[in-house]
Amino acid sequence: MCMHQDFKDLFSTLMVSLPLTPHRVRFRMIDYTFTSDEAITNLGSLKFSQSNRMPDPKDSSRVVTTTTTTTFSMAKEMARSVCQKFFEAKFIESVESKIDFSSKSAVWQLTPKGIHILERFCGRNGIQSAHVRAVIESPRNPRQLVVLERDVETDKLHHDEQTIEIMFRRFVGLHVNESASSDSDSVHEFSKCDIGVRMTKHKPTPQRPYEHVFNGKNTADWLMDCCTMVDRREAIEIGELFLKQQLIAPVDSRQTGQSFQQVKQALYYVTRKGEVVAGWTQPDEASLLADSNAAKARDGSSRDSNSNRTNIIIRNPSWRLLYREFLKETMCEENLSFYLEVGEFNTQYRAAINTTGDHKIETIRETLAAAYGLYNAFLAPGSPNELNIDHALRTQLATRMTRAVGDDAAMMTSLDEVASLFEKAQNSIFKLMSSDSVPKFIKHHKYANQLRGLDAAAAQASQSTSTSR
Repeated sequence: MCMHQDFKDLFSTLMVSLPLTPHRVRFRMIDYTFTSDEAITNLGSLKFSQSNRMPDPKDSSRVVTTTTTTTFSMAKEMARSVCQKFFEAKFIESVESKIDFSSKSAVWQLTPKGIHILERFCGRNGIQSAHVRAVIESPRNPRQLVVLERDVETDKLHHDEQTIEIMFRRFVGLHVNESASSDSDSVHEFSKCDIGVRMTKHKPTPQRPYEHVFNGKNTADWLMDCCTMVDRREAIEIGELFLKQQLIAPVDSRQTGQSFQQVKQALYYVTRKGEVVAGWTQPDEASLLADSNAAKARDGSSRDSNSNRTNIIIRNPSWRLLYREFLKETMCEENLSFYLEVGEFNTQYRAAINTTGDHKIETIRETLAAAYGLYNAFLAPGSPNELNIDHALRTQLATRMTRAVGDDAAMMTSLDEVASLFEKAQNSIFKLMSSDSVPKFIKHHKYANQLRGLDAAAAQASQSTSTSR
């Protein structure tokens, strides 16, 4: 599990543990809030209970529910420090403009970003608590957050050119978000992530032909509020890449070639290239002709190429980001999540079976525990993200997962069997995505223009496969 995901899970677990009741602030009641003292106390001794539903091994018509409780504990000062990190990551905000947790009675609420992260956690773990559902279903849930892809090995954000361009399109919006002033410190400034960063009008001149400008602080704030990053240094890094890819440029020509500045005084504008990438202006005729030819080729391609396209989409961070957004919109994001999580499980499984020495059995046990977590999230009857797989395979999985494991040798055999069944389920989901959601995705008007090069990459992959046979 990556560090950033652990951090988000700890935050979500804390939010689930809190009552999130109304608190009075300046003569009015603010819904879904908590105090510094409540958060620090709960983090000091945090409990998370999860119920798993599985068929009864003695009677397949019955379902047995097992509840597992995990307890975290930390010292008070450590808990205070962690809460501060949640604040800096823009998961929570003060209702009273506080900037730290020194006051026990200070009142806090989830930011739109925090609500989105909590929603994903609850969906993954099947949490249906009434007080949590009320927050998730409130108007403050943005449902538009940019879910960034990370490298499984390094936990770092993907920085390829296509991914940065996708983030940039979200950052500037479909249309200019014009305002009389860009100078604002409102905690609610960036709560609507379906519009771009706030920009102010600029009178074009021959030397400065752009019509709008924005500042460095608002750039970093928008990225922190509307993307899933948790560290402001990553927001600054993305701003730097916007500059490097010539999507934005500094208003002051003396700053050309300098690093990105996250301050109000540093003003930037969208370049001609940035306007084309954002879709504000049309690209040249050659690019339009290439897109038209790609669409015709796509329509005339064989059905088999959808498998190649699916492979390319899953492996390409930028296209995977778009595909995940499409699946979320069509209510089947769990297919991609399961496919990727089985990939991570397979890596853990291979490492476990190759482990030697005294720790081997413990590693096998931990890997089996991960397998049960995966099964209960996606494959068990009534699981929160239950997948549409073949009935026979579902029965095989249920039989294997409910069978008792005895000695160490049996544990190893059990893990081998589970890994084999997971691979079959993963292949089944891959075929489902290739035949159903991927063809719809590549033809969708919202995404088609952002998939330049996909068909060429799929064709190249097909040729490579044919050559290797």
